[in-house]
Amino acid sequence: MTPILDTRLHLIYLDRFAYPWLDGLPALKRDFDLETYAREAEAAGIAQALHMEVDVAADDLERETDFATGLGGKVVAAISSCRPESPGFPAQLERLAAHPKVRGFRRILHTSPDALSQAPLFTENLKRLAAHKLSFDLCVQVRQLPLALRTARACPEVQFILDHCGGAPDVKVPPTAQWRFDIRAIAAEPNVACKISGIIATAAPGKWKTDDLRPFVEHVIESFGWDRVVWGSDWPVCTLGAPLGAWVTATREIIAGASAEEQAKLFRGNAERIYRIR
Repeated sequence: MTPILDTRLHLIYLDRFAYPWLDGLPALKRDFDLETYAREAEAAGIAQALHMEVDVAADDLERETDFATGLGGKVVAAISSCRPESPGFPAQLERLAAHPKVRGFRRILHTSPDALSQAPLFTENLKRLAAHKLSFDLCVQVRQLPLALRTARACPEVQFILDHCGGAPDVKVPPTAQWRFDIRAIAAEPNVACKISGIIATAAPGKWKTDDLRPFVEHVIESFGWDRVVWGSDWPVCTLGAPLGAWVTATREIIAGASAEEQAKLFRGNAERIYRIR
């Protein structure tokens, strides 16, 4: 089996950084360190990982990037937090892009006002990523998929990765017609890929079955094709629904009928290309 390149690892160090959002998620308000992840990842067949920013307090943003890019071990690159809505973004971009292991950026949108991502300054600043060959992870709610589509269309030179199968739809119920439509619509944009991640956290712990996840994963792959999908653990958020190993196993079961080449694209090859990992 292809060794997995995990495109969405979160590490939580409460003694280093402030995470305001964890006040609303007590199950995750503790340390989740690299050593713990590495043990679980090794058992699950994960060889390498990209650290995804963890929405730390604004004052910790660049310090988190410094920390993540220096971790080593399984962590081969990082996706940094940023503030494209800020007039100071160009200078921030230059500082963060100077890190050789920074491969992309993310600005939390699923808990932000809709207007934030639709402001002209936000769009103009995102366009600056293309010159640095840096990507942008779109982390939105299902209802915000049309907003994500507008952003992607407005920045055709920027590589976007739509997180969580398009907003982490609730897998306890079948996919809605609107979600299916919106996924097909954004998949029509050639500068957008999609991350198979996040949905396990919406499953009922101890009660879910692989077939609960299957229609969501299959629709994303059908819409985007095997060349524009990547896989992410979303550890430790995934543990709200199941352990890391169970999420890997479920994904392998869902794509068992695909060719070895297609499976390798999802688990590693596409991520190496999109995030420039060599």
